[in-house]
Amino acid sequence: MRTRTYLVEAIVDEPLAPGLALVRGACLDDDAQGEKIEVIWGLELDTEILDHEAWKNLGEKGFDNPRFFGAFLHTLRWNCVTATDPNLFQAPFRAGIRIDAYQLEPLRKALRLPRVNLFIADDVGLGKTIEAGLIASELLLRRRAREIVVACPPSMLYQWKDELETRFGFTFEILDRAYIERVRQERGYGVNP
Repeated sequence: MRTRTYLVEAIVDEPLAPGLALVRGACLDDDAQGEKIEVIWGLELDTEILDHEAWKNLGEKGFDNPRFFGAFLHTLRWNCVTATDPNLFQAPFRAGIRIDAYQLEPLRKALRLPRVNLFIADDVGLGKTIEAGLIASELLLRRRAREIVVACPPSMLYQWKDELETRFGFTFEILDRAYIERVRQERGYGVNP
């Protein structure tokens, strides 16, 4: 459902409308594992049921090479350490940018806050986009954020989008009137864009 794979946990049938059963599920994909969802099955688009045969194919590949599995475990362990220590940063090492020391200060402050809410007001050309991108990237890596919304003047939309895409690898969708109209044409007017 919705381009993800879910494990069905419960089905609540509606006796008066058989095609409108409520399905409760948990996501199986790595980036949203365990995330719960409740949908009305008959109203979902592009649904597909994976039967027993499809699940059998998962185990046919065999086990990973122990060396690769060990590297995976070391990576998880390293990510766990940096996710708990606010003084260890991951984002500066994963971005394609040259960072000045003062640009790390907002990141350090953000990681010490229980709920990140900073107002970055540097002069023009000092790297507000880089500072915001570092904070967003770090919060995503630590799984403290799932989505990012950039609110900026219309004249700056494409500049922000290009900067965050080239420097941090983020892909953003500009939510303007044309986007809303396109989604409604593709998915129908009942779908929340």
